[in-house]
Amino acid sequence: MFRSIATRATARKKTFAATAAVLLGASGAVLGTTGTASAASPQELARDIVPASQFAAFSKIVSHESGWNFKATNSSSGAYGLVQALPGSKMASAGADWKTNPATQIKWGLNYMNERYGSPNAAWAFWQANGWY
Repeated sequence: MFRSIATRATARKKTFAATAAVLLGASGAVLGTTGTASAASPQELARDIVPASQFAAFSKIVSHESGWNFKATNSSSGAYGLVQALPGSKMASAGADWKTNPATQIKWGLNYMNERYGSPNAAWAFWQANGWY
């Protein structure tokens, strides 16, 4: 079977990112401290964090809430980030870099959905019924 061009491009992007991470590590750079330097998109990070069986629902919520913009701010409520936490500072429980690191926001959001609704799938069902979660 032939792999699609998109599949090959994605594989090359991931290989490049992994190589860059190894080179940075070898150079003595401190990895994982800035949060915004990641080559991975928030969607790619979420695929690594959110269970596959829950990803579609998680993705739909984030798409509706922030359009996958980890710096999204609701001008009327002040809700912040991918999952529109209110107040955004609640996400500090998942990491001090909550303002700048989509992975921290994803971890917090997944935990929130699991604790409040039981799962992202259940949170999405609630969102569909109410227009919010």
